[in-house]
Amino acid sequence: MRPFGAISLNEEISEIIEEDLAQGEAIGVIVALIVLVIVFGALVASLLPIVVAVFAIAIALGIAAVVGQTFQLSILVTNIVTMMGLAVGIDYSLFVVSRYREERARGLEKIDAITAAGSTASRAVVFSGFTVVIALLGMFIVPQSIFRSIAFGASLVVIIAVLATLTLLPAVLSLLGDRIEKGRIRRHQVEGHPFWDRVARAVMRRPVAWLAGGVVILLLLALPALGLKTGFSGIDAVPTDTESYRAFTELTQKFDGSRDAPVHVVVDGAVESSDVESAIAALIERTDDDPDLGPASVELHPDENLAIVSVTTAENPNAPESLAAVERIRHQYVPAVFAGVDADVLVGGEPAMSRDAVETTNTYTPIANVFVLLLSFVLLMIVFRSIVVPIKALLLNLLSVAAAYGVVVAVCQNGFGAGLLGFRDVEVIESWLPLFLFSILFGLSMDYHVFILSRIREAYDRGMSTEAAISHGIRTTAGVVTSAAVVMVAVFSIFGTLSM
Repeated sequence: MRPFGAISLNEEISEIIEEDLAQGEAIGVIVALIVLVIVFGALVASLLPIVVAVFAIAIALGIAAVVGQTFQLSILVTNIVTMMGLAVGIDYSLFVVSRYREERARGLEKIDAITAAGSTASRAVVFSGFTVVIALLGMFIVPQSIFRSIAFGASLVVIIAVLATLTLLPAVLSLLGDRIEKGRIRRHQVEGHPFWDRVARAVMRRPVAWLAGGVVILLLLALPALGLKTGFSGIDAVPTDTESYRAFTELTQKFDGSRDAPVHVVVDGAVESSDVESAIAALIERTDDDPDLGPASVELHPDENLAIVSVTTAENPNAPESLAAVERIRHQYVPAVFAGVDADVLVGGEPAMSRDAVETTNTYTPIANVFVLLLSFVLLMIVFRSIVVPIKALLLNLLSVAAAYGVVVAVCQNGFGAGLLGFRDVEVIESWLPLFLFSILFGLSMDYHVFILSRIREAYDRGMSTEAAISHGIRTTAGVVTSAAVVMVAVFSIFGTLSM
């Protein structure tokens, strides 16, 4: 006996997410610590970003739990808070701790080094946090709880991570002082690795060639995004060994159509009149001839002048074919058979709700993207007092987002390399993913832009030439930024290997 339905499916999904979350947190922290030990070359220094990240996650989850008592939040909030908390909490602490160690190595006293790190790296962290939150604000525009829940959870943990970096981290550095160098496994390089200096100078010698090459590579990666299809996976998102998935498989194999979530055509009128009865019969005849729809049944409620025609779908209720069938019922079958009939007809059910959700998301996504671009442009213009720098940053980030879309479509939708990565290729990409991906990636890439450009601007203000300032800025930040990105990729990859 295998229970199946919306309630049991949601319960099983919640259980899986809780198990995934616990596993992802444990493995993610271990992987992040290993990367940080390699980066810092000292065990104690490596623990500080982990402490800040865990602190930010704990507070954010607590606040989310309180808010969830009043407002409905998606179960995905816990995953988003954990992933973003580990990522940005470690990143921001990494920037500040690296700068503190650099200032101490130059001979500054402990308090002076903390002050110098606060006036430089911490300032960049504040602006970086602002850019991430601004990028996330776009999701609040979409009138769907899943977007607002994700935006709320991610924004909350980013803000708390920034506050922890500005307050908790300096306090811990003041208490520990040079003891953060304990457990050293290698010597720390103050001015960055010379490799990054060679890279910067090589690029500056032939900027046009490197620019053209980079743009071409990103555009090639972005090409598969032209075939992007959005929707909802539904039961396909659940592991195949779960009871819900097995029950769904047996149900669809032994009966015609998917009976767990039919399309409901609600007829409000004199349901016992010959006109309404004939229209319902004609509607069922049309749905029977539709290859994407299964058998239909009629439920009459004469006392309420109501009839419900339940039409099963031939495939997963959330499959593209099922959503397209909803469109045909709404815009072709119902108008044709109920023309001239005195009745109000509405089409609902899970497939119709999914279709409406996809349409709403597709409508609001461009608006949200433009909102994020405009706010980001204004913030960067204020920070760097320039128009060229924000335009350059926005264009490069748009290329990065497009390339990410292309890779997601190639792997998850087209199945290229999915087997090697342990993924299942799907018919559609979750409809919330493109906007979520845009917001997260745009915010984080702007994050790195602000950090690097702040260091270049700092060197330029000290009197360095433009070329020397760029070389110095990249040499001293590229290693930290790359390490931060490696930590983030490692943490996100761990969650990518989980069962949902």
